[in-house]
Amino acid sequence: MKSISRLFVKSTCIFGLAACSPQAQLSPGPAGNDPRRELTDRVASSHELAVLFVGNSYSFGVPKEFSKVAAAHGNNVRIGHSTYGGWTLGQHAENEATLKKIRAGRWDIVVLQEQSEIPAMSARKTAAAMFPPLRKLVIEVRQHGAIPVLYQTWGRRDGDPKVRNDDFLAMTARLRAGYQAASVNAGGVVVVPVGDAWEHEFSAGRGGPLFIVDGSHPTEAGNCLTASVFYDTFFGK
Repeated sequence: MKSISRLFVKSTCIFGLAACSPQAQLSPGPAGNDPRRELTDRVASSHELAVLFVGNSYSFGVPKEFSKVAAAHGNNVRIGHSTYGGWTLGQHAENEATLKKIRAGRWDIVVLQEQSEIPAMSARKTAAAMFPPLRKLVIEVRQHGAIPVLYQTWGRRDGDPKVRNDDFLAMTARLRAGYQAASVNAGGVVVVPVGDAWEHEFSAGRGGPLFIVDGSHPTEAGNCLTASVFYDTFFGK
């Protein structure tokens, strides 16, 4: 059985999946292989959903917009954030201020957002840079009674400038694959598919208004779309 398991890990690494990590993936959370049910049950049982956003500048405007969207639908939420421009999950995993917020906030959900390029790198680079700190943060979040979720971001409007012939759609596809692999490696956590919603708007010719002039960060419209995806994921509406 062990030899079969090692063969699976080796083969999935070749194809760029979660097992590329140098450490074994986490065991599933309390809901086993149905993390969506765990999230749904928590939201349904909460009178005031408490959500902490951990990330960087892609998360700056999201907590406030999410609170607005929830209020517009008659849902009370309590919001917190630990967000620093350009930060990685690796930095958050070693940051006492972030860890203190996770430990002391009595959160229902902790949203984890990686730096905007790391999940779109090669499978091996993503595994090395993202998976270990993500596992550490997921363990921390669960130990303090909250549910971890991943915030799948979007590609840059013109793609990654360091990747030849890249574009928005190609980068967004890599980000989606990177976050899905990270979810598996972290024991199976819900991925909030924000990048998919941006991809839909972009493909429909409505992507321009989502980006500020740098072609990377969100406008108010971009934050509103992102917040709506979070609301739909959490409240199922």
